[in-house]
Amino acid sequence: MRIDKYIWSVRIYKTRTIASKSCSEGKVLLNNEPVKASKSLKKKNIISIKQLPIWRTFEVIDFPKSRVGAAILFDYIKEITSKKDLEKLHQYELILKQNKKTGNKGRPTKKERRRLNKIIG
Repeated sequence: MRIDKYIWSVRIYKTRTIASKSCSEGKVLLNNEPVKASKSLKKKNIISIKQLPIWRTFEVIDFPKSRVGAAILFDYIKEITSKKDLEKLHQYELILKQNKKTGNKGRPTKKERRRLNKIIG
């Protein structure tokens, strides 16, 4: 199965177009190598996807026939991202949500940028 079709069918990306665009931009790695959207997958392959500020890592378990629902998703893919990275992602999303609520727009201040850099690492 093509990598762009797979990451779309297991709900990592919302559309297949976005999935293939991410592959061509280098935001998707297969076994730590950048890939094109047409690259074929095998079981037990490791897929890394750039989601600011971390790389999320997944293991291919099986291939779905079409796009799958959230309930049976774990029959096809297993997330192996470290808990530390997932916590960093959660903190980053909280800051973005907080900025949206308070109405912060545009370039961050020096203090905000330092706080973001401390979280991102």
